[in-house]
Amino acid sequence: MGDADWFREAQVRGQLWVAVDEADAGTPVAFALFEELDGGLHLEEVDVHPDHARQGLGARLIDAAAAWARELGYRAITLTTFRYVAWNAPYYERLGFRALPAEAWGPALRDRVADETRRGLVPERRVVMQRPIGAAREPGEEEER
Repeated sequence: MGDADWFREAQVRGQLWVAVDEADAGTPVAFALFEELDGGLHLEEVDVHPDHARQGLGARLIDAAAAWARELGYRAITLTTFRYVAWNAPYYERLGFRALPAEAWGPALRDRVADETRRGLVPERRVVMQRPIGAAREPGEEEER
């Protein structure tokens, strides 16, 4: 299956959220890709085109997906990211995510972290984070990477 098919299927499952530029014929300018891990929702990637950065698009996509996930009974969103890169862990902290200790990881999340390590990502520089569904961002925080 090609990447386009994979993304289309993720969107059908409700796991791909896309922001478009209505002024530019609905061109996609940001996306948030989720998957199910350990019975929960996991943020695999969020990306915003540089021309549309710092407008809160990534945060709004995550918030929209969280509202959808709450309706489906999910209790939290997890992610893995770089601990010390300004537009990674500190950004997600502003969106209500907090570090999740290893003892709270499910088997699929453990496998994800192990896979990242096998691919060369240094575990000490990474962090697993979780946001309870419905957790609000800090007031006024819509900073985008």
